[in-house]
Amino acid sequence: MDKNLMMPKRSRIDVKGNFANGPLQARPLVALLDGRDCSIEMPILKDVATVAFCDAQSTSEIHEKVLNEAVGALMWHTIVLTKEDLEKFKALRIIVRIGSGTDNIDVKAAGELGIAVCNVPGYGVEEVADTTMCLILNLYRRTYWLANMVREGKKFTGPEQVREAAHGCARIRGDTLGLVGLGRIGSAVALRAKAFGFNVIFYDPYLPDGIDKSLGLTRVYTLQDLLFQSDCVSLHCTLNEHNHHLINEFTIKQMRPGAFLVNTARGGLVDDETLALALKQGRIRAAALDVHENEPYNGALKDAPNLICTPHAAFFSDASATELREMAATEIRRAIVGNIPDVLRNCVNKEYFMRTPPTAAAGGVAAAVYPEGLNGGYYTGALHHRAHSTTPHEGPHSTTNLAAAAAIASAALAPPPPGSTSSTSSSSVAAAAAAVAAAAAAAALLPVPSPVPPNHVPSAVPHLSPQVGMPLGIVSSQSPLSAPDPNNHLSSSIKTEVKAESTEAP
Repeated sequence: MDKNLMMPKRSRIDVKGNFANGPLQARPLVALLDGRDCSIEMPILKDVATVAFCDAQSTSEIHEKVLNEAVGALMWHTIVLTKEDLEKFKALRIIVRIGSGTDNIDVKAAGELGIAVCNVPGYGVEEVADTTMCLILNLYRRTYWLANMVREGKKFTGPEQVREAAHGCARIRGDTLGLVGLGRIGSAVALRAKAFGFNVIFYDPYLPDGIDKSLGLTRVYTLQDLLFQSDCVSLHCTLNEHNHHLINEFTIKQMRPGAFLVNTARGGLVDDETLALALKQGRIRAAALDVHENEPYNGALKDAPNLICTPHAAFFSDASATELREMAATEIRRAIVGNIPDVLRNCVNKEYFMRTPPTAAAGGVAAAVYPEGLNGGYYTGALHHRAHSTTPHEGPHSTTNLAAAAAIASAALAPPPPGSTSSTSSSSVAAAAAAVAAAAAAAALLPVPSPVPPNHVPSAVPHLSPQVGMPLGIVSSQSPLSAPDPNNHLSSSIKTEVKAESTEAP
């Protein structure tokens, strides 16, 4: 008989126990809020997170499990997250907008709730710039309207019919193109427009001096000057509380009669009703809009003449759509395996972050050792590494003081030795308490210590070293909305703030 068959069966190994590198942890939940297709995101996140989709149009349609457990969220532009919506999420730590605009998220409220908001500003620059030039060329050469006439069966039997059909076509060379905002897309449009013979000017109060020299452009320092000088105005800025309805009845009156208008940035920059009236009156010769304040669009511009509308698609190509989703998923992955907000490349609300108490996973002792709330980790007990944070945290003066304080506290809380009386134990506790109070008073007289280096972890408590994961932090930075514009000579009653955006597509 085979000896191997006579050997006793080996007992099964229990894989559920704790190991030296920490206990096994459930993977965090990441949810795609307003979509169904996760085929591109899954390969990037599958080894660090569980990915789910909601396909919701509002938070009322999101499953309770996602609201309670999701630590990360991916979202397009079809869902809005207000402060009340954000408060429904119990564990959320990061939101990544699959696109560049974040006007559908209350980024300030998110920061105050300890939720990082990120976008993807680097994708689709070429696609949006190319679409912008396509729309400008259609307005100047009226290609869109001429093609529709042919499709509808109109016969062109002589130059008179062509002249009538093509009325309004204009020569490009020598005209002035005014760009509101010179970020990534604005710059790309400027370079393309120069090749067609445009004289390109721009208004952007947030850019340093010299940008105009490096690109060979002309800079103006007020929106009023840009509107007055431009034959065609193209918008390439973010939407915020300062520039809502940037193009309105007042600013349209400042434009040249018969000027063109193009918007591939944000729909809320244009007052639709005012633009519709200006098109009907001929004050604006023609306009092209890829974005609308309310989408899908159905409003005052529906019956306006000389208007081209496209369905918020300037950003799209097969290559850019894949690139966009890969970059968004990679930002989520960085948040899961690193420290928030240090590892995030495109966090837009760092200035609103508020300091939060240490996580419950770190235990109550962490609050005593790190009173300022040093970043902790999401994967408790696993994958330890020293934290790096841009936030200065005041720490103890030395690890020796920490050890002494710990020893005193231990003496106070230790049970009395056998044979001792209760009065002796009470006196020991009182003495320990007095010693702690004296140490605290002495520490208060010492000079304020310099911030603890980011990678410093007190040796007295090595088991509390910060961990990899999704911590909460605070980073102080000045909001770009507060940047001054000393060269803007408009009166305060009519001054319009414009913030340059690197990528205006969704």
